[in-house]
Amino acid sequence: MPNATKVERVAELKEQIEGANALLLTEYRGLTVLEITELRRSLRELDASLSVIKNTLMLRAANDAGVMELDELLAGPSAVAFIHGDVVAVAKKLKDASKQFPALVIKGGYMDGTVLDAAGASALAELESREVMLSKIAGLLKGEMSRAAAAFIAAQSQFLSLLEAYKEKLPAGDAEPEVVAEVDEPAAEVVEEPVVEEAAEETSTEEEADGESED
Repeated sequence: MPNATKVERVAELKEQIEGANALLLTEYRGLTVLEITELRRSLRELDASLSVIKNTLMLRAANDAGVMELDELLAGPSAVAFIHGDVVAVAKKLKDASKQFPALVIKGGYMDGTVLDAAGASALAELESREVMLSKIAGLLKGEMSRAAAAFIAAQSQFLSLLEAYKEKLPAGDAEPEVVAEVDEPAAEVVEEPVVEEAAEETSTEEEADGESED
């Protein structure tokens, strides 16, 4: 491979390393082209890509990306899974594939600034997938929201009960005079007007009687 081509390939690998959530390194010795193609297809469904890479180029790219501890993992034929999606799901897929294709061996990995040995990388497959974890978190949040809503309703009910009890204890005498005044005032006007008219009529009658007696 010409030197310029190597430089270009290293630059591409560096970008892939920096853009991935994690790396899982495998040894594919003994796998057929058809088996590798099938494995690549299954990983693409999980937003991951599998590349067969020459160790020297991968090591140089890893060093350029600031990953300095992959030397021990880059021994023998290597195929690297660049993971952009769920790391656990990809680890499970590779572990299942290793059962189907015994020649496939997980050698280690790199995630969150930490180099994983074979045991650490294989242990990822035992973890719960992102979907399961999100489902559990959603269930916990739903439970917390239900408890919070119940507590709010209980507090609101208690407040209303206290408010009703307080209203029952308020003295009612302050409102009674206003009601009486509103009822009595028009009644006084109705009674007074006829009395005045009757008094005027009596006065007029007396004056007429006096006049007749004088005549």
